[in-house]
Amino acid sequence: MDRAGATTDEGGPLEGVLIVYKEAGWTSHDVVAKIRRVLGVSKVGHAGTLDPSATGVLPILVGRATRIAEYLINWDKEYRAVLRLGETTDTQDATGQVLTRVDSCEVTEDALQAAIARFRGVQRQLPPMYSAVKVDGQPLYKAARAGRTVEREERSIAIHQLEIVAVHGRDVALRIVCSKGTYIRTLCADIGQALGVGGHLLTLERHRVGPLSIEQAMTLDQVGGHLAAGTLRGQFVSLDQLLSQLPAVVVNAEQAQRVLHGSPVFPVGAGQLPSSPAAVSVRLKNEAGQLLAIGSHDTGCVGPIRIRKVLGLLSH
Repeated sequence: MDRAGATTDEGGPLEGVLIVYKEAGWTSHDVVAKIRRVLGVSKVGHAGTLDPSATGVLPILVGRATRIAEYLINWDKEYRAVLRLGETTDTQDATGQVLTRVDSCEVTEDALQAAIARFRGVQRQLPPMYSAVKVDGQPLYKAARAGRTVEREERSIAIHQLEIVAVHGRDVALRIVCSKGTYIRTLCADIGQALGVGGHLLTLERHRVGPLSIEQAMTLDQVGGHLAAGTLRGQFVSLDQLLSQLPAVVVNAEQAQRVLHGSPVFPVGAGQLPSSPAAVSVRLKNEAGQLLAIGSHDTGCVGPIRIRKVLGLLSH
């Protein structure tokens, strides 16, 4: 494979976000390493880790897209999960050792619906021991593997939607839309506990991260196929599209140079930004429509737009 051809052609370097379908058995870092190797580029990252056993949408950031990860991590996520009732495990999912087994056949549909309803909305969730959450600088999973339980704080999460899709014996298929930082295996374990029979996450597939859906996702083999066919560029989501929720402000040629050097500007369009009690993040674009930077503007005053992140000249 011609590595140079993988990263550049008449349209410039390949960059943006690829919506990859992560298959079971791969870690999120495995997928990043594979994409890095296939494209022959060093700047590759991901937005939103999936456990090795989980499948589904994994946004892969390539090139300068790695610089906007902080603007993507707040997106909500949608999952399809299967909760197995009557069994608890030490990892809260099917990869762990079974701790308890209870007959769950007496759990009624009404009881299940009532328990599910308790977990909708804003709530506190205790991160599982088998997680990458750090306490005193060390990931929890390291302590868990050593047989230790570490004191940890609950975190605020939001379950926007939670519904039962189907019930097959002791297995309950769920559709979940939630905030960042939500552990679906902990949710399943907590539902099982609320029902008095215990439970764990059997399977998990992520269907959506923000606006990026499973219908758009490609397997690693499909990414390689598009690269070989010269059609991979069309599969990237541009930075401008990814940041479309931020209002855009157009700057003139002189201001564009200031923006690219990180200097604050007073563009005419700043006065048309929606009023907000807090500073508003904005996209700064030149007159040709190219994304230059992300800025911050306090709409409560007549001050300048301050540059938070220079992105350079990117195609849209």
